[in-house]
Amino acid sequence: MPAESVLVNFVYCHPVGHAVEALQYSLGFRRADPDRRIGVVLLEKTAVELASWCEHIDEVYTVDVDVFEPPSPDVLSHVPAEWDWVVDDPRGHQQWQHDLFPGLAGYYDLAARHFRASRGHLPIGAPRPSYHPKNRLELTLPDEARTWAAELLPDGGPTIAVLPGGSSPRWRYPSVASWRRVLSAFTERWPTARFCLVGKLAEDGRTNTTFTREEFTAIADVVPDAAWAVDVPLARQLAAVERCDLFLSPHTGFAFAAMAVGTPWLALAGNDWAEYYFNPGVPFYSVLPDLKRFPSYVMLGNKPDPVEDDGPRSPSMSAERITEDLPELLDGATWLLSGEADFETAMRDHFRRLVPLFEGRTDAMFSVDNLHLPYV
Repeated sequence: MPAESVLVNFVYCHPVGHAVEALQYSLGFRRADPDRRIGVVLLEKTAVELASWCEHIDEVYTVDVDVFEPPSPDVLSHVPAEWDWVVDDPRGHQQWQHDLFPGLAGYYDLAARHFRASRGHLPIGAPRPSYHPKNRLELTLPDEARTWAAELLPDGGPTIAVLPGGSSPRWRYPSVASWRRVLSAFTERWPTARFCLVGKLAEDGRTNTTFTREEFTAIADVVPDAAWAVDVPLARQLAAVERCDLFLSPHTGFAFAAMAVGTPWLALAGNDWAEYYFNPGVPFYSVLPDLKRFPSYVMLGNKPDPVEDDGPRSPSMSAERITEDLPELLDGATWLLSGEADFETAMRDHFRRLVPLFEGRTDAMFSVDNLHLPYV
């Protein structure tokens, strides 16, 4: 009897974190039945390489979809139509997502007509097909990338990877002055620490870091020992992060990939989303903003007005907020670097601090695999 086939049809926006979500869900379907054949469909402009570093994924397909524009009628013509199960990203079936992203609605309409699933075509989270949650996602990076990273970052520590911002507009992330203040404080606390800057400046249609090379240089100048993993292939960036003891950044999907190579995440939390991806076994610490003073977690389409801080700045990324929370940022790093940090403690502590910010609205919280539910 042939192995059961499951296609994870996970087409959404192109930031790296959404690709990691697809890998996580694919792992859950594999763990529920190790004999299954697992395929995944991703946007071609996302970090599709990640899927090739996952032993639990057998087939990878990409589609050219702009979530704001109607998709081509033949966008799925190269993807096999016959599967036992097809499971969709649930966001592809949410009306409010359709209103924001009409191209997404069009794609999932096409998918409903294209795929012929003999056992069911359902959103992820439905009772079928069987699914085993709470798995640790582990990327197996290419040997070449790991060799390169070992030369960049020889053994020794502590080593801290820093991604100063993600792919949102530049005003959504801290100023250079704020980052220099943060890294100066880290250097004072850990005089022998090495720092590894990561990011992608090139604009190639995929996500990139909205800092300039000059800004990266100004940030690096404040620390005595800075290595660069900027504008190198994704495999090399992640191999460098894998050799680090800590990954420091604002909320960004790249941090999801950092945790998938086993590196603890110290998040300068804020902007639209509370952290919602947690990789079992990998500790983290999120420094949460005071939502009344520094509005955050307002979801899509409700961004608070910027404040003045070396130009416009998101309130939760402002110098005032960062200066106020810098002691906690250092304490979070101390815990993660101690060798005593663990995932269970991280989850309990995180939601103990987060739930009051939502004023008891636990229904407004979410996480991949619903890992948050036991803690709220």
